[in-house]
Amino acid sequence: MKEIRLASRPSGWPTAENFEVAEIPVPEAGPGQVLVRNVYMSVDPYMRGRMNDVKSYIPPFQIGQPLDGGAIGEVVASGSESVPVGSFVVHGLGWREFAVIGADKVRVVDPAAAPTLSAYLGLLGMTGLTAWVGLLDIARFTEGDTVFVSGAAGAVGSVVGQIARLRGAERVIGSAGSAEKARHLVDELGFDAAFNYKEAPVRDQLKAAAPDGVDVYFDNVGGDHLEAAIASMNKFGRIAMCGAIAQYNEAAPPAAPRNLASAIGKEINLRGFIVGNHSARMPEFVAEVGGWLREGKITARETVVDGIENAPDAFLGLLRGDNIGKMVVKVG
Repeated sequence: MKEIRLASRPSGWPTAENFEVAEIPVPEAGPGQVLVRNVYMSVDPYMRGRMNDVKSYIPPFQIGQPLDGGAIGEVVASGSESVPVGSFVVHGLGWREFAVIGADKVRVVDPAAAPTLSAYLGLLGMTGLTAWVGLLDIARFTEGDTVFVSGAAGAVGSVVGQIARLRGAERVIGSAGSAEKARHLVDELGFDAAFNYKEAPVRDQLKAAAPDGVDVYFDNVGGDHLEAAIASMNKFGRIAMCGAIAQYNEAAPPAAPRNLASAIGKEINLRGFIVGNHSARMPEFVAEVGGWLREGKITARETVVDGIENAPDAFLGLLRGDNIGKMVVKVG
């Protein structure tokens, strides 16, 4: 089997040289374990932070060891009666063709209940849960809010905007990194407005798109986007701080937001969150979003890269913003 290992720690933007492909014997499942043949694996922005040897909410990747992350696959050997051979499971040992993991560490899913297996890594997985929890629990969205989503054509942002629309937002605005992505948000996902943040200052474009201000900001980018959101935020606005991809590869601290003090006068609530601390909400999330999916009310575009050996390229492409929607790797 092949697995992808961390060869070295990047300084600034990662490169292909920071990864290596290794071949090892396929492991065997012991008592209470399952052997999973991975079908799809996820690449996500948070993985960039794990390439650094710094203390964080999740341990860093180790040099010479395989990376890990969300994956879905078929159980081909089992030492547990609760997860028999033939089950399809979501787990946390991606970046490899086969994985041995405790049966209590996997989530069994029904392939027939989703349009593709990979949906369980995106819309019906941690990506979708991140959007749902961040908007509803962290930002405390209410019907009639005006919502701004940065990085809105990405995996999480695209779902946030659709949930806000389905929940009765007054106006949903998104930023994206190209005119094509901005059109996708409006024409295919139902955003009321979207702009290419590379065309003009974010602050100016957001003000034009939201002349009456913003009530909720879902932050995937940080930096100038966060500064622009604070400037446009209405009194008692709420900000869900999910990510800051604009600064993940920067060696120096970000210059923005320079207007953070205005959050005091506006009485803005800024709250960061880690979705892993909200897994108890998964059943309610799946019930609502799964219902929308069956009814055709919500969609999730994917960017699929073939081959485990191309997983580093997929990850680097994600950091460059090459994807529309969820970026996944088809392992087999």
